[in-house]
Amino acid sequence: MIKTPASLLMVAALAVPSLAMSDTLELPADATVDVRIINALTLSTETPERDDLIIHPVAGGDASHTLPEYCVLVGNARLDGERIRLTTKALTCIETDGSESAIYSGEVSAGAYGADGDFGIPACQNGECRLTPQQTFQLRLASDLAIEQQDNPAAEINAQRRQGEGAAAPTPSETSDPDDD
Repeated sequence: MIKTPASLLMVAALAVPSLAMSDTLELPADATVDVRIINALTLSTETPERDDLIIHPVAGGDASHTLPEYCVLVGNARLDGERIRLTTKALTCIETDGSESAIYSGEVSAGAYGADGDFGIPACQNGECRLTPQQTFQLRLASDLAIEQQDNPAAEINAQRRQGEGAAAPTPSETSDPDDD
């Protein structure tokens, strides 16, 4: 069988699925995505958990899937022995394609796994567990993810402006000078 360059490109594009702009943001159960936390996290016996962590996806790892570049996840972390057990609860993504954008926001159930494949991130030394924004780890989805695209009022306003619809705001030269009265 002779493979053409086009078919080789297609195989490469499908090797690591990413999300094309569509009406629904979808990932299958057990999909993995590479992520990092935004702010450093330190857990200890005195502070064994933290809620509302902000997490963002990163590209270039060995995860099975990617999320849009402009995406944040909200999660919780809990100390469990020598591991940090991190789970997610919400996701908001803005996917762009030129001047078009799509907004997705909803619930997501995923857990962080260490390189050893076990639940939780082995990040503890001397009784203190720490994750930094430089550390990449993987989240694994606990169930299928399907979030419908939400209305994007800003995109609708911009589309109207591009088409010349709607009243434009007056320029300063078109308004009266209050001192002329």
